[in-house]
Amino acid sequence: TPFFSGFYSKDSIIEAVHNTHLAGAGFAYFSVLAGVFVTAFYSFRMYFLVFHGEERFGKPLDAHRGVPGAKGKTKADRATAKATANAHNDQHGDDDAHEAGHEAGHEPHHNGIGPGEKPGKAPWTVKWPLILLAIPSVFIGYVTVGPMLHGDFFKGAIVVSESHHAMEELNKEFVSAGAMGLHAFTSLPFLLMLAGVASAYYCYLVNPKVPAWFCAKFQGIYRLLDNKYYLDEFNEAVFARGALWLGGGLWNIGDKGLIDGLIVNGSAKMVGWFSTLVRQIQSGYIYHYAFVMIIGVLGFLIYFMPFPFVK
Repeated sequence: TPFFSGFYSKDSIIEAVHNTHLAGAGFAYFSVLAGVFVTAFYSFRMYFLVFHGEERFGKPLDAHRGVPGAKGKTKADRATAKATANAHNDQHGDDDAHEAGHEAGHEPHHNGIGPGEKPGKAPWTVKWPLILLAIPSVFIGYVTVGPMLHGDFFKGAIVVSESHHAMEELNKEFVSAGAMGLHAFTSLPFLLMLAGVASAYYCYLVNPKVPAWFCAKFQGIYRLLDNKYYLDEFNEAVFARGALWLGGGLWNIGDKGLIDGLIVNGSAKMVGWFSTLVRQIQSGYIYHYAFVMIIGVLGFLIYFMPFPFVK
């Protein structure tokens, strides 16, 4: 939104990508523009579902999908119900103890609250930090975009390579924070933002059947997005299991094999083996000890006494 703090940072990024001539800059510019539309769409989707339309908290949920009223409907209807309930579920969360109690008693599931209950309000310990953060977020970008991005505030701390001319173009085009905000009302990102808001309003308040049509028509894409590109499964299979495999290998080889097996237990076994070997020559007979003593004295004399043939 022009003139708010987030506008000055995000619009500057979009314009910097637009003015760069590096390889892949065209695709990057398309990606950030698409991000404007998608961000506006899902943000206002959540807003419309949470604060407008039919009240959904306290309604029974489908036992498998957690969607209000999804049980017993067709696949498209269940997809619609899930699409329209996801944001509300994300807003209020799941109450594990409440769900566990319902599962034990085979009762209907709810959106984290029981029948007839209302969502609780946040305490002031949560509200005050949000209020204090919201106040500067309204005007701090307007005040700081000039000196911090186009001025000398970071001089000597941040150096831009001469091969990147995007900041030079931005500095030439920048007049003032006010002019930048006014110009944004005629820019493509602002129009895409309005299109995202209007699309969310139409899909989730005017004609909720549109998400159902998309879910049924593009099931593969919907499943991919619903499972977050399967990144959780990838992280579980590669990083989590890989860390367990690596830790198990280090434990078996290093801790169990080298430290415990060789150093700790190995040294104890070596002492035991040497004691067993030495014990074999300890017969207890006096003449055996006398014989060993004589051999020792003879060796001592041979080594230390001078002989004629030794120089």
